[in-house]
Amino acid sequence: ACLDAKTYQVLWKRLDLLCRHYRGPSSSPFIFEDLLILTFDGVDAQYLTALDKKTGRTVWKTHRSVEWNDIDENSSQMIRDGDRRKAHSTPLVVNVKGEPQLLSAGAKAVYAYDPRTGRELWRIQHPAWSAAPIPLYDDKLGLAFFINGSGKTELLAVRVDGQGDVTDTHVVWRTDQAVAKTASPILADGLFYMVADDGLVSCREAATGKLVWRGGIGGKYASSPIL
Repeated sequence: ACLDAKTYQVLWKRLDLLCRHYRGPSSSPFIFEDLLILTFDGVDAQYLTALDKKTGRTVWKTHRSVEWNDIDENSSQMIRDGDRRKAHSTPLVVNVKGEPQLLSAGAKAVYAYDPRTGRELWRIQHPAWSAAPIPLYDDKLGLAFFINGSGKTELLAVRVDGQGDVTDTHVVWRTDQAVAKTASPILADGLFYMVADDGLVSCREAATGKLVWRGGIGGKYASSPIL
């Protein structure tokens, strides 16, 4: 719903954007130009949509394009009731050579879209699901950084100049060591910081993935750090 901030009058609302979130929705809505962009990564539907922020009208709607490959051969049902199709990450819009890209982490793939039209620009497939941390981007390096979720959890550093399926060509480096499943990472001055769920804090070179330092702070963590 859209409310008038002074009168609290409901200006428009939508009740038809259906999705069974199963374990709950987590991705935040955000504004880009005149669009309100929403992410729906549920068990029955997986799509992004952009609404006209003034009227609520649908401007575009794009379904995730990856193959799920999660049907149990014995029961013909989705594994874990479709849990491996879910994701929780909030997308990020970045500027790539003067053009916007919407970076989005979903189950089984990470994506870039044209935020004005919803057209998929490229994707990189992976085996994980329930991605939560927000993607990050370093414009000097031309690299986007994604944490892919649960299962085979990895941090991926990706070139953003691809088209189509670039799984085999555009991953610059990756690591599965001390990767945060829940807390969003930090990118600053060429360094990439993470707080893993089990309390391991690490710093890597953004360009190469080389470990700079790592240490334990005790306890378990889900909250995202700030710098």
